[in-house]
Amino acid sequence: MSKRLPSLFLLLTLAIGPLAAQQLSPELPRNLTPQERVTMRDYKPVLAQTESSGEAPPVPVRTMAEWEELQALVITWQGQQAILTEIVRNAREECNVIVCCNNQNTVTTAQNYLSGQGVDLSSNVTFLVAPSNSIWVRDYGPNCVYGNDVDSLYIIDWIYNRPRPLDDALPVPIANYLNVPIFRTNTLPTDMVHTGGNFMSDGMGMGFSSKLVLDENGPNNQYGLSNHSEAEVDAIMYDFMGIHTYPKMNPLPYDVIHHIDMHMKLLDEQTLLVGQYPQGIADGPQIEANIQYVLSNYTASFGTPFKVIRIPMPPEGTSYPNNGGDYRTYANAVFVNKTVLVPFYEQKYDTTAQRIWEQSLPGYKIVGINCNSIIPSLGAIHCITKEIGVADPLRIVHRPLEDIDQAIGTLGYPVHATIQHRSGISNAKVWYTTDPLNGTWQSVDMTPWSPLDTANVWMGNLPAQFAGTDVYYYIEANAVSGKNGLRPLPAPDGWWKFHVSGNFSSSQFPPFIHLGIVYPNPASAITVIPVDAPVRTVGTISLVNMYGQTVRTIHSGIIPKRASRTTFCKPATSPKAFIPCV
Repeated sequence: MSKRLPSLFLLLTLAIGPLAAQQLSPELPRNLTPQERVTMRDYKPVLAQTESSGEAPPVPVRTMAEWEELQALVITWQGQQAILTEIVRNAREECNVIVCCNNQNTVTTAQNYLSGQGVDLSSNVTFLVAPSNSIWVRDYGPNCVYGNDVDSLYIIDWIYNRPRPLDDALPVPIANYLNVPIFRTNTLPTDMVHTGGNFMSDGMGMGFSSKLVLDENGPNNQYGLSNHSEAEVDAIMYDFMGIHTYPKMNPLPYDVIHHIDMHMKLLDEQTLLVGQYPQGIADGPQIEANIQYVLSNYTASFGTPFKVIRIPMPPEGTSYPNNGGDYRTYANAVFVNKTVLVPFYEQKYDTTAQRIWEQSLPGYKIVGINCNSIIPSLGAIHCITKEIGVADPLRIVHRPLEDIDQAIGTLGYPVHATIQHRSGISNAKVWYTTDPLNGTWQSVDMTPWSPLDTANVWMGNLPAQFAGTDVYYYIEANAVSGKNGLRPLPAPDGWWKFHVSGNFSSSQFPPFIHLGIVYPNPASAITVIPVDAPVRTVGTISLVNMYGQTVRTIHSGIIPKRASRTTFCKPATSPKAFIPCV
């Protein structure tokens, strides 16, 4: 059951107004202030004591990944105007920016300041009267999930782990403004304390957090609301967020807030950007131990090992957090469609971070924003922004092709992708080139893939290339409704890439070999796989799954020259033996 609480929101705003006004000055850090530590002993989250059913969404849900298409980025106008200005300036080029203000006077102040800094407010900037206590909207703001993968957008609201009642209530006016159902973990038995900075998702049902989520919901927690085991926390995250695989890492000694967004970020479904200190410095050893725990115990949702990209954690002068330096980080960044906003500090370190981000995400616009004024409060760009996914997503999930030997890829390179839209997919293409800057992009059609039970999976076959060639490609799809989608999002400026290796010269390059239609299909006994080979050559015929993983090698070796068609059969009596048919 969805919840619309405009009247309740107004009532709570009036009831807690004096406390809120007291907390708006001075500017609140991301961690608890000394006064809040005292207040926390008696504080109970206001909304957890009021109306809410505690019901999860009525259908299975999927937490969106941060790199998915956004309709809006949310900020709160709570100090740090210079940083917020640059966020608005750059984010409005990609989507709507919702600026949450405490009252109409704050709206006027924000508009005047932004206009004075040359920010265009004529479009893609919305000023919403929605009071807050602090700037850290990442931690208490709305969490976006989709019912049945792509059908409907819902907002999930956790209990905030700070005695800041306006912050805790903010998802309600945002949900009402967007006209999106909201579901809340604020009532037994599904009450749960959590923060957005301590959570990230791959968009496929895998989530990451530090063990702070267990400490704040387990026995003897300071909220007096929850007493959940890890299994119960996992169950709530599954019901409300669709998270079925949930690694939790040890907190870091020098990261006071224990939020993972201070040192790591998912760049895609299988790539982790991880902050790196000099050996033995600050949180370096624990970060490395945590990453090794993940790599040793989990794989990406594709079933493949995670890829790890290291990015330096820069010092403040010569100091790191272990000897008084600020907790500077380049991982605390936010995707805004085709742009990534990254915290910057000093040019001599920032240039390295810029290069790593650009190499890791080809085609994305990487924008650095000076965060020296906010990082002492234990947060940066990711901490003060919250993304809102589009209401009508066209989802494309693809495991990028790895480098391949030319002798194996003589039949081309199969590209598989899960492609979904609530209206259905009308067509899809794989675009490819060997020169993304000066070359011409060509396309091959993708078709629904039917050999196995692979709903929503499409396949296209890129043509074979000479050894030594780099192949660049992206996927385009169109929904029945007419919506168009690209992956990577900034394509054709952004792309995936693989290298064709081998020792063949161009004169030895084998002629095009055609793989015909498999029949019968489906099959339970003898299966015929037609192959047209104009000359005798070497090749491999493989059965691959939706992620491009080899399920079975059907044939590897000589493919004889035939005047007509060569077919490879699967004898019913020997399921692993494939031989040329006579």
